[in-house]
Amino acid sequence: MTINFDQLIQREQTSSLKHDGRKGYFGKEDVIPLWVADMDFAAPEKVTQALVERAQHPIYGYTLYPDSLFAAMQYWFKQRHDWQIERKSIVMCPGVVPSLYAVIKALTEPGDKVVIQPPVYHPFFSTVAKSDRELLLNPLQLIDGKYQMDLAHFEQCAASGAKLLLLCSPHNPVGRVWSRKELTALLAIAAKYNVTIVSDEIHADLIFPNQQHTPLDSIASDVAIVTTISASKSFNIPGMGLSAMVVSDAKQRKAIKNVFENWHIHAANPFSITAFEAAYSHGENWLEQLMPYLEQTYQQVVALFEQQLPEITVLPCQGTYLLWLDCQAMKMSDEKLRHFFINDAKVGMNQGVSFGEVGSGYMRMNIAAPRQVIVEACQRIIAAYQQL
Repeated sequence: MTINFDQLIQREQTSSLKHDGRKGYFGKEDVIPLWVADMDFAAPEKVTQALVERAQHPIYGYTLYPDSLFAAMQYWFKQRHDWQIERKSIVMCPGVVPSLYAVIKALTEPGDKVVIQPPVYHPFFSTVAKSDRELLLNPLQLIDGKYQMDLAHFEQCAASGAKLLLLCSPHNPVGRVWSRKELTALLAIAAKYNVTIVSDEIHADLIFPNQQHTPLDSIASDVAIVTTISASKSFNIPGMGLSAMVVSDAKQRKAIKNVFENWHIHAANPFSITAFEAAYSHGENWLEQLMPYLEQTYQQVVALFEQQLPEITVLPCQGTYLLWLDCQAMKMSDEKLRHFFINDAKVGMNQGVSFGEVGSGYMRMNIAAPRQVIVEACQRIIAAYQQL
């Protein structure tokens, strides 16, 4: 079946954060919304069919996680990523951000040091700060137009007594898919200093053709790894509020489960379970068509700015549907950049500075929408800048 990703689907009046939340976030409704990290594409048809079938049963009571859910998840990661996940290692969770809070609570004490690598998904900052832990910044390095981990600096952080590293793999917002070599070097340092790595791999399936994601746990032997995974980003079902953790260490797994139990967080709703299982069981064809479509959109964005607005540089992207735009040549402060994109171009994106101070002068663009929408957004930006 051929998927029509060019189809325009009206999302207004569906309580969509991305669309109906525009006025609250940007102060106006007439911006093209390219901010919240969900897609403007219909989820896989098999997911919708499974949800309709479940809805036709008129009782929506407390629901167990069925064995078939775990089997679908295990099969997906084995076939797609050559990662053999043990059933006992899986902990079901209500989302990645709550999982980060739970892991920090379970595996560290107040005052302990936690490392993050900005520019990075902004809840990485808040989960550490709000948990009363000490935040250590290990900023990525931009070398020859490509982001890399500063491993020498990470070793300094580890040597200072850091207990955890929150790793974003693939990386949001810079779009890096970390190589096996890079991850192996990272693991060697973590092993040397007994640092547990929490690897957020929620974008693991959103890899452009000719790229390869390496699950950190699949190559780790001497390091405790906690991996967050979900069908939510891969198949555009984030509103279902379900994710999972793969926790390699039994003691750590018990501690994390205890946190969720203390918070009285147990089972998810029957619809999130249904959608999760259907996506992993039947979503491959949809995903196989999605990623080439997104890569073509990415290439078109690159070409438009290179040819018509070279003051914006699109950093190389290997995965996710999030582009990292270097707008420093526009010579605007972050406040003026925000005003320009919202009020002049009428395009709503995330400010780079929200991903850490090193993101100042950048913007994050979500390209997971019909290509005509993304092209129109680029054309608005180009036209607005030419009129300054």
